[in-house]
Amino acid sequence: MIRSRIVGTGRAVPAKKLTNDDLSKMVDTSDSWIFERTGIRERHILEPSLAASDLATEAGEKACRAAGIAPADVDCIIVGTVTGDCPFPATATFVQKKLGARSGGCAFDLSAACAGFLYGVSIADSFIKTKQFKNVLIIGVEVLSRIVDWTDRSTCVLFGDGAGAVLMTADSGGVRGLLSTHLFADGTQTDILLQHAGGSREPLTADNAKRFFVHMNGREVYKHAVRNMAASARTALEANGLTPADVAWVIGHQANLRILEGVSERVGIPMDRFFLNVDRYGNTSSASVPTALDEAIEQKKLREGDILVFTALGGGLAWASAAVRW
Repeated sequence: MIRSRIVGTGRAVPAKKLTNDDLSKMVDTSDSWIFERTGIRERHILEPSLAASDLATEAGEKACRAAGIAPADVDCIIVGTVTGDCPFPATATFVQKKLGARSGGCAFDLSAACAGFLYGVSIADSFIKTKQFKNVLIIGVEVLSRIVDWTDRSTCVLFGDGAGAVLMTADSGGVRGLLSTHLFADGTQTDILLQHAGGSREPLTADNAKRFFVHMNGREVYKHAVRNMAASARTALEANGLTPADVAWVIGHQANLRILEGVSERVGIPMDRFFLNVDRYGNTSSASVPTALDEAIEQKKLREGDILVFTALGGGLAWASAAVRW
């Protein structure tokens, strides 16, 4: 049995930090107000001279190095992002060039907001199992600071920039690796988290500049995130005959500490088995899950054979989960 397995991870985080105290000088807020509601203390902001592909390439290089696989041997690059370098070509093609990945290999972007990385993992799993590609690099990257209204305290306190990457390849042993992935979407909820302007429906003009920024109905997003992330996590467990007691770690989308606490309660997995870094990065959308995974590895939290559950939800609404035997 062929099972796809994560063999290397990496992350890239901008040097500049923006703390809650910094934000209190920009909008009517405070460290205590933000932390009590979100669990966030600080986030990272990309310098103006750099773009999403720069962060993605750095994270991808680290994942290749960790896997011991040369970039030239990477034959497929999948980038999950809603803040790519430009409308086209795909940010993945810029990464392919900067990374030195195999020319003529596959490179494309996908848009599933905060669930983008897990959507990419599911696609990579299919590519590997069908032997279409051998070494697949999946990257979640966002530069959300470029589409946030820094005068709106309900959104600007939440988001940060970053990139996370994993390199996946086949494990012929069929024991360790990806057990299953589960993808979902509900297009009836597109209006609660979106970027109105900047596309073909509403091109960006001087008159609608504010509509280029992230719009979010926080109360509704919170409700759907807790319910759907928990449900998808349970789906991943049930699909593999697992129980909450079998799970060593939940690597969840780091959107808001309160959301993860709600997921913990609904699924029945204690919070001490949720890996957390939302306090230091904020919501980095598609970069969130792979960044957390890379940190968990760096901190030696994971042991061979551990059962991991990934879960995330973002605009669309799109959500996803995965189960992994590490």
